[in-house]
Amino acid sequence: PHLIIYYPVRVLGNKTIVTNGDQTDTIYELMDKQMTFEQALRTREFEDDAPNFTPRISGALYYCFEENAFTYKLSILKSANGRPEACNRYFYNYAPENGIGHFIHTYKCDGNPIPSFYGEPEEVELPNTAEELADIVWSNLNADNKVSLFVRAIPLDGSEASEIIINKNI
Repeated sequence: PHLIIYYPVRVLGNKTIVTNGDQTDTIYELMDKQMTFEQALRTREFEDDAPNFTPRISGALYYCFEENAFTYKLSILKSANGRPEACNRYFYNYAPENGIGHFIHTYKCDGNPIPSFYGEPEEVELPNTAEELADIVWSNLNADNKVSLFVRAIPLDGSEASEIIINKNI
């Protein structure tokens, strides 16, 4: 159950944490104890689902309403070339650029075992609205594998965040 039942998103003060696994809680709990995103993820490894050893992907958005600013980080923890005895940890830090985001995903393509994503997160052009982003991402996910999508828009003026949830079963 720990591989399929977890909080994918948690908010801790001025930080939004999003992941593909139960490491969301690890990041939340350790950052609440003044540890960094990176320190929290150094306590974790890829998923224990041999032979794929699914990478754990994580992101954290840090925002400061007073300064109308934000930064974000991404991470992937994956087995070393499919070897379960070694975990490689990659961390990426970003300053915001208008209309630009970064995309990291779990797998490179289909296979047996499924090969992990590799390389730096991909730079992507962002549309003007969260609704447009949700539509673009949902329509580009593999129809056989997509289950749900969550998009959160966090206004930097301190107003309430909005959320979009798409689920193929609803």
